[in-house]
Amino acid sequence: MGKPTGFLEFNRETGKTVDPKTRIKNYNEFHLPLSEKEQRCQGARCMDCGVPFCQSGVIIKGMVSGCPINNLIPEWNELVYTGTWQQAYNRLKKTNSFPEFTARVCPAPCEAACTCGLNGDPVSIKENEYAIIERAYKTGIAGPNPPKIRTGKKIAVIGSGPAGLAAADQLNKRGHSVTVFEREDRIGGLLMYGIPNMKLEKHIIDRKVEIMEQEGITFVTGADVGKTQKAKDLLKDFDRVILACGASEPRDLKVPGRDGQGIYFAVDFLKSTTKSLLNSDLQDQLFLSAKGKHVIVIGGGDTGNDCVGTAIRHGCASVIQLEMMPRLPEKRTPDNSWPEWPRVLKTDYGQEEAISVFGKDPRLYQTTVKEFVKDKSGKVVKAVLMNLEPKKDEKTGRMSMEPVAGSEKAVPADLVLIAAGFLGAQSYVAEAFGVKLNERRNVETLKDKYKTNVDKVFVAGDMHRGQSLVVWAIREGREVAKEVDMDLMGYSNLA
Repeated sequence: MGKPTGFLEFNRETGKTVDPKTRIKNYNEFHLPLSEKEQRCQGARCMDCGVPFCQSGVIIKGMVSGCPINNLIPEWNELVYTGTWQQAYNRLKKTNSFPEFTARVCPAPCEAACTCGLNGDPVSIKENEYAIIERAYKTGIAGPNPPKIRTGKKIAVIGSGPAGLAAADQLNKRGHSVTVFEREDRIGGLLMYGIPNMKLEKHIIDRKVEIMEQEGITFVTGADVGKTQKAKDLLKDFDRVILACGASEPRDLKVPGRDGQGIYFAVDFLKSTTKSLLNSDLQDQLFLSAKGKHVIVIGGGDTGNDCVGTAIRHGCASVIQLEMMPRLPEKRTPDNSWPEWPRVLKTDYGQEEAISVFGKDPRLYQTTVKEFVKDKSGKVVKAVLMNLEPKKDEKTGRMSMEPVAGSEKAVPADLVLIAAGFLGAQSYVAEAFGVKLNERRNVETLKDKYKTNVDKVFVAGDMHRGQSLVVWAIREGREVAKEVDMDLMGYSNLA
């Protein structure tokens, strides 16, 4: 697939990025794509490897290897090489409802499993995906394609994140009438308010939602099901209901001084910035500002990195990002061989920007907060940090990070952002429909199934599997759509 000798002739290339000191002046995407000629060379690097690990989507040692939605990657790599762009789009869309999203925010487990990366650099798969979908929009082939026949069945989707949108898209293509209910003022869920503009500009979401509306899907905003919108009414008015409300219960930090003013969950910080940016270009000042403040971000994942990048754009005085775990190695270790997900050090855009602005990496490894110090008015002014070290429990054999005695140190803190992940679904939606939650506080179903204990009610996405990647949410949205279609019609032709 591609050019048989392409991986020998061409080096891996990806589009350039805007210089950190320039891009922090705005909230725009900063990725500069390759030219068509350069992109076709990247498609040529696909190896015809026989077993395409890139599209496998399997779990190895608890980590995904290859694409969770089983994208037909070698096929559209070849089509990029040959310049057969419409066919490349057709093959891409066969498995992926939203390549315009995944081409921007997916961490690309496909590339980590690429055979070309076993002894060299992997194919720039994500870059090829971006080229295919953006060209499709420019040439008009990604436009609306409404179903020609309607089944008369009505389906309600609660939540407009990637899982909900994927389910709605598939079921609408089947000919069912779909209404998506979203509690926020804009459609997109996690995509809209959980991911900053510089990673995913919001007109990209609006562009797709407009097409979905033209295809016949109805979107209702400001509908907080379980509060302003009654679950019993939806069960009466619709043939089936899909819950896709995400894992939106943030994990808190229980230490002295946690009640201090200036301590927020990361999701609230990011949401406030995006909403103000969209409403007024930040002129309304209705956001949690980091300007001139000493910022501490607690959590080393993508959300923590997004907080670092956003705080720098606000004009923070300093930023520290705390990571409980040890620093990862720069190269794979012998016990982390290909095609496993590489557990190696990654310096993301926010950290790059912090290095550019402040001259050092913001991350402090094996570190956590012992206490927050407040002033007389109750505002947080300092954080007492302490080091952690790994220790093995002699009875269970499990490793845990334990405090190091005497390692405490105080650092200034005017704004603290907790990005420690999520504990599961918010309970009020589950309670409104009467669905059971499991021990992880996700909605319970049979293994690899999406039907809940309540008749007519299904679940998908993070509300079902727990906090995960956008690409997993898309997969679950497509799979729940097929299960709902089977339940309604007795058979399904959905992929």
